[in-house]
Amino acid sequence: MIVRSAYPDPVVPDVSLTEFLFGDLDPADADRPAVLDAATGRGYTYGELVAVIGRVAAGLAERGVGPGDVVGLYAPNSPEYPVAFYGVLAAGGVVSPANAMYTARELAHQLRDSAATVLVTSEQGLPCAREAAAASGVRFLVVLGRAEGSTGTDGSTGPLPEVALDELTATTAPAPDPGTGPGDLAVLPYSSGTTGLPKGVMLTHRNVVANLFQMRPLGRVGPDSALLAVLPLSHIYAMTGIMNSGLWLRARVVTMGRFELAGFLSAIERHRIDHLYIAPPIAVALAKSPLVDEHDLRSVAIICSAAAPLDADLGRAVAARLDAAMLQGYGLTESSPCTHGIPQDRPDVDVGSIGVLMAGVEARVVDPGTGEDVAPGERGELWCRGPNIMRGYLNNPGATAAAVDEDGFLHTGDLVELRGDVFHVVDRLKELIKYKGYQIAPAELEAVLLGIDAVADAAVIGVVDGLGDEVPKAFVVRRDGHGDLGADEVMALVAQRVAPYKKVRRVEFLDAIPKSPSGKILRKALRDRERERDRERAAAVAPA
Repeated sequence: MIVRSAYPDPVVPDVSLTEFLFGDLDPADADRPAVLDAATGRGYTYGELVAVIGRVAAGLAERGVGPGDVVGLYAPNSPEYPVAFYGVLAAGGVVSPANAMYTARELAHQLRDSAATVLVTSEQGLPCAREAAAASGVRFLVVLGRAEGSTGTDGSTGPLPEVALDELTATTAPAPDPGTGPGDLAVLPYSSGTTGLPKGVMLTHRNVVANLFQMRPLGRVGPDSALLAVLPLSHIYAMTGIMNSGLWLRARVVTMGRFELAGFLSAIERHRIDHLYIAPPIAVALAKSPLVDEHDLRSVAIICSAAAPLDADLGRAVAARLDAAMLQGYGLTESSPCTHGIPQDRPDVDVGSIGVLMAGVEARVVDPGTGEDVAPGERGELWCRGPNIMRGYLNNPGATAAAVDEDGFLHTGDLVELRGDVFHVVDRLKELIKYKGYQIAPAELEAVLLGIDAVADAAVIGVVDGLGDEVPKAFVVRRDGHGDLGADEVMALVAQRVAPYKKVRRVEFLDAIPKSPSGKILRKALRDRERERDRERAAAVAPA
């Protein structure tokens, strides 16, 4: 059974993303602050932003960047991030955003795979960017700061030509007219999808513009709103949900280069942030940290969590502490990203759910074993279709065919239950723990662990015990002042809250849970850690 959104299908204009966002700038908005740095207040008005985007496009065109050329963008959040992002698009190029925490090896892989010819980076990212660019087909670097010919912090320069942003925008040439259409590629982020190594996700201008309309129920953003961009703008959630959406609706977008709780809270207070976009790890901090009480956060009206499942009790705790509406959104890089969310005018929807279908999205809930639709209320894999679904994976038709079927449905790899018109994520299809024939969802156990006062953070994976059974193992971060929390106590507390087959049977304490910049638990890193320990144990007992 195909489930359809209750919202009317969006009418998507046939224009590029830059034309859609800035092509009709009202003169009354020209002096309105558009994007600024949280710490210094430095930034651009809407009039300044549109002007500098045009100069970036002209400077790139003068250096041979034209329609379809891929430009890597490797930088932390700053007011210059959207300048570079939209400048590339205005030149007809395709932006391939890279995680600012990437190593040179990881960055070089993305540059080579995407066939990027230019790399935009920050001054602090230069050493890594130079190494990666030299190992790929990049022709030159654009630096959001000092470049070759100026004095770097270590006095060194790179093997490829470098141009500073100020030099690039010093051109007097007119902005190009690349003739970009809605079906042309706009963004090429990299995602592992449901399986495998990172792949280039081909998102068109129409994909991204459509998703802006689809996300409208998830807040009340307008010209008087202030959005805090602490989640990396290289990630599709922040790229679409904060940067693109905020600038489209003429809000103030306040950028932070990295998350640090005290600075984050100070930025909310100083800039009177009313829409707060977070991932579950930030929700944990907001619910439990005493620093929250030291700041005036009364401006916050709406909090949206996405990128990983949010526990209902945690969501309610954050909402109560900040006296704000708590929403949850859901999507994938492959869907630009948003397919589901809790509308701001639906207080009846459980905050632990991913909400309802967004406008223009169709869904199926499918038994992964049979490929048949399950009955309402039963568990199955979520499939989605709509104008926001990617064109495919770059140069990877096999992976594309495995992810998007002939009917256009994206197979998300997430197990859900549909209750009424509300979807609930159970867990990732590939992450379920199967114990003696029973299926155990790690996210469920993690929610239980986070409900323990002495636990600051937690993750759960399946490990094999001495009998060959897969059992749940918890990785736990103790809260400050609870250093005496022991493994037996953790297991006993969980056992009180779950069915016997769901009990945590092993516990390891860590200083931090490994997570991506967007807040997803890196279970693969934890599984790799376990496999390495198994090899070490086997080697230790092997005969000499």
